[in-house]
Amino acid sequence: MPSKGSRSSSKKAKKSGSNVFDMFSQKQVAEFKDGFQIMDRDRDGVINKSDLRAMFDEIGRIASEEELDEMLSEADGPINFTTFLTMFANKSGGEVDDDELVINAFRAFEKEPGEIDPDNFRIMLMAFGEKFTAKEVDDVLANVEIDEDTGMIDSDALIAMLAAGSEDE
Repeated sequence: MPSKGSRSSSKKAKKSGSNVFDMFSQKQVAEFKDGFQIMDRDRDGVINKSDLRAMFDEIGRIASEEELDEMLSEADGPINFTTFLTMFANKSGGEVDDDELVINAFRAFEKEPGEIDPDNFRIMLMAFGEKFTAKEVDDVLANVEIDEDTGMIDSDALIAMLAAGSEDE
């Protein structure tokens, strides 16, 4: 009988080591949580097609029904926060460094590859996450490259400025 108990305790030890929350720092989990809450537009704890569509609409990207279905089909079931975190862990091989988070965050704002609409960026910085003040946004926009022809922020230059090693990769 004692060997049975020791076997089940070793199974518990293995399970606790595979917890997706253990794969990221507390700061990273908090950042993922902020991102999840931004995407969960109806605040029901699950990201669905209408949440994704609203998010894409807000950043000015048109997403087809097929694209939205494809994104949702990456999960085995409803996308709650744990599933969301697991999806990131699987895509990143279990490791996401702070630079990768920065890069992915700015890429999400791109209207076209390499371009971020400064007006939309201002609104998003002031409305979500750790909300920026108008002065803080002015300071950010004063320090980014804006293409004179398109009036868009050069997201590649912004990422290179903020993420160490992004140019090397």
